[in-house]
Amino acid sequence: MKKIVAALAFGLGATLLAGAAQAQGTLNSIKQKGYISCGSNPGLAGFGVPDAQGRWSGLDVDFCRALAAAIFNDVTKVRFIPLSAKDRFTALQSGEVDILSRNTTWSMSRDTALGLDFPAVNFYDGQGFMVKKKLGVASAKQLDGASVCTQQGTTTELNLADYFRANKMKYEVVAFASADETFKAYDSGRCDAFTTDASGLYAERLRAAAPDDNIVLPEIISKEPLAPAVRQGDAQWFDIVRWTHYAMINAEEAGITQGNVDQMAKTSDNPDVKRILGTEGKYGTDLGLTNDWAYRIIKLVGNYGEVFERNVGQGSPLKIQRGLNALWSKGGLQYGPPIR
Repeated sequence: MKKIVAALAFGLGATLLAGAAQAQGTLNSIKQKGYISCGSNPGLAGFGVPDAQGRWSGLDVDFCRALAAAIFNDVTKVRFIPLSAKDRFTALQSGEVDILSRNTTWSMSRDTALGLDFPAVNFYDGQGFMVKKKLGVASAKQLDGASVCTQQGTTTELNLADYFRANKMKYEVVAFASADETFKAYDSGRCDAFTTDASGLYAERLRAAAPDDNIVLPEIISKEPLAPAVRQGDAQWFDIVRWTHYAMINAEEAGITQGNVDQMAKTSDNPDVKRILGTEGKYGTDLGLTNDWAYRIIKLVGNYGEVFERNVGQGSPLKIQRGLNALWSKGGLQYGPPIR
């Protein structure tokens, strides 16, 4: 038994060491190969999904495109690598992908034990439940004795156990390896309820045989700050990923959009706008990029609000309210430190 444990520990250590070595100089590696390897969800509407022609879309997908805009001034310089929940961390640790941009919850154990860093939260979420209307349930607290479909290898399983234990309720877990299997099992009637992040519930409901026959219950039972992840050990790449998100937030706050970015770059006298767009200061070169890095992001991808609305907001089939993902000045939690 000791030999088995030692072998497993050695294997994990080797993976982390390989990832640490890969982490050194991620930006240079990306420039040399000519593209970003982006670990993506294989099929979550609004966040990461390819169409029949292999064209990817989603909020997390657009974040990788924003990085490509900042580095290459070309949003096509990304290769999307579909990753299951079970395989996502190993793929990042081993260097198979440069970044994991895949509706992943930032938690302490993942931050400290897996050799990963989470630069910024790009979607504040929380776990919820979906049930068939015919079940006659209006609250998660009415699910005592229910069977619940959930995905293995996610924070969802632990949150589910904690919620039922805290409320002194019994339940039967019906777990599957992939999100697709989990939802299909629920949709076919193999369990009473389906649980995942609330954003995922709205996305998956669109795939149901009869979407209007399903309701999302009001309770949110956990904090799920979804964030891109990178390997520990490369401060420059960490900063590029972090400030790409903050640039998109600051652009929205300053009223800079895809439609007006050229005009604002030419005519604005606002010091914040000038620093964001690179017409004043050398903030891009401090990152190892060009000074117009944020201009490129906004011109080619958009500000955070534009990306949110077209992928998961009112301009999308999901129609998720901004809620916690509104700017701090509008009652939300999205707050970008200043570029100065």
